[in-house]
Amino acid sequence: MSLFGDGLDAAVQKAFTRPAPKSAGPQMRYLVKQLGGTKPVAQMLRISQRTVERYVKGQIKRPRPHLAARLEREVNKRWQPQIRAKAKAAATDGIVIDTRARLGYTAPIGSTDQDRIRHLTVALPPVYAARLFEAQEAGAGDARLQEIGAEALKEVYFQDGGRRAGSLEEVRFTDIEHLEFDL
Repeated sequence: MSLFGDGLDAAVQKAFTRPAPKSAGPQMRYLVKQLGGTKPVAQMLRISQRTVERYVKGQIKRPRPHLAARLEREVNKRWQPQIRAKAKAAATDGIVIDTRARLGYTAPIGSTDQDRIRHLTVALPPVYAARLFEAQEAGAGDARLQEIGAEALKEVYFQDGGRRAGSLEEVRFTDIEHLEFDL
């Protein structure tokens, strides 16, 4: 599970899109429209063309679990590029991170750098929103996304844009209990 990646996806979907179709008929109709016919949909889902036609007409309503999972996965995969284009636009306004996590940091000797649970809701500047989305789109794993998020919290929350904690070297997430993004 990708906590940061899934959180970014959820924020974008919540902010910008109507939800992807949830039932089999609308999902099939969407795929038929995207792929240009019932035959390519049938081949992709490994079912007969006639079965696809029956879903499109509403003659079959409930797919078996394995087909339902494939259908949802294929619809969501095609829904995402539309969402991503809108996410890039969001990068110009910044992103809000709401997290309850154990955060620690590396600082000079004599400071309290003990990891502790914090609940933070912080508006991150557009540069960090852009970096998060670009890294996710490039296939970065959750560890890299966490590094970018921690770097953003270091600058915005801990150092307050350069007004304090100037000697702070590194911030890190250790145990994340809750993580949510909002655009």
